Amino acid sequence: MSKKQVTFADIAAYTHFSKTTISRYFNNPDSVTLENQEKIANALEVLDYKENKLARVMANGNTEMVGVIIPNLYMHYYSDILDHIISTYEEYGYKFIVFAGNNDADVERKYINELLAYKTEGFIILSHTLSSKELFDYNIPIVTIEREDEYVCSVNTDNYMGGTQAATVLAKSGCDILIHANSDVSKYVPAYGRIRGFKEFCETNNFEHYIMIKDFGASFEKNYAEITKFFNEIEETYSNKKIGIFMPNDTHANILLNIIIKKYGTLPEKYKIVGFDNSPASREAVIPITTVGQQIHKIAEETMKLLIMQIDERKNPRQKPLTEPIHKILTPILIRRETTK
Repeated sequence: MSKKQVTFADIAAYTHFSKTTISRYFNNPDSVTLENQEKIANALEVLDYKENKLARVMANGNTEMVGVIIPNLYMHYYSDILDHIISTYEEYGYKFIVFAGNNDADVERKYINELLAYKTEGFIILSHTLSSKELFDYNIPIVTIEREDEYVCSVNTDNYMGGTQAATVLAKSGCDILIHANSDVSKYVPAYGRIRGFKEFCETNNFEHYIMIKDFGASFEKNYAEITKFFNEIEETYSNKKIGIFMPNDTHANILLNIIIKKYGTLPEKYKIVGFDNSPASREAVIPITTVGQQIHKIAEETMKLLIMQIDERKNPRQKPLTEPIHKILTPILIRRETTK
């Protein structure tokens, strides 16, 4: 025989409080004294109360759900940061609905409408496809990560410092030429700072350098083909030089490393490699890769704090709303491993 579900009426009868007081305990606990909160909490334990989340959502409209849109799950960085975002549930109690946009604007708009239909309380956006102005116009709390963010709140890494750190460690490794490969990113995207930091370090210190702007694609097959072409070009052009290469992320750095090892059987002394992110790809590579580490756990933490702040503002009409978006910038951490020794 199934056990009878405990109702608000049962809790009220046990505690001798009204059903209204019990309802306020769940929906507006600050309106109940601490003494009475403790009595109700004890009653819930004695009665073995199991909360009906759906009923609570229908009553107060708070779904405790957050929508997340990422470009893809192929890149190690996105899967790594998604893992850390989901892990914040234990601290903040928010659950997540995740979509991968795969650079399709119409698909992402469809996803956003789905999320709005489910009454999600806010969005975390890592995809670059929709402009921040379009995202802002949805009129919902939003935090973006490592993308254009003029109109919405964001959490980013100091990419300029990261580019400088990468160039510095390659220069100190005794390289004759420093090369940075990246996609054709807009100057409004944080990753553009990597290009700028790398280039300005080289120019300031009179280092021979080359910035390779290239579309590496969004799949392993495309990445491998394009990085192979990139490597062959370097081999042909700089055959007599010691070469330091700063790749746009750890996934691409690991592919480059494997291509070099496939040809030489090891990483020759003439090549030094730096990645970006400190994703699992850098740590688990056959030769661990030096990388400019993003503080992924801190990015996830700061993102949730910033999002919840906006959500709470909307629930409290007396709280002054944001007049300008908040942009948090976190310091990257250079992690030296085998590929720059």
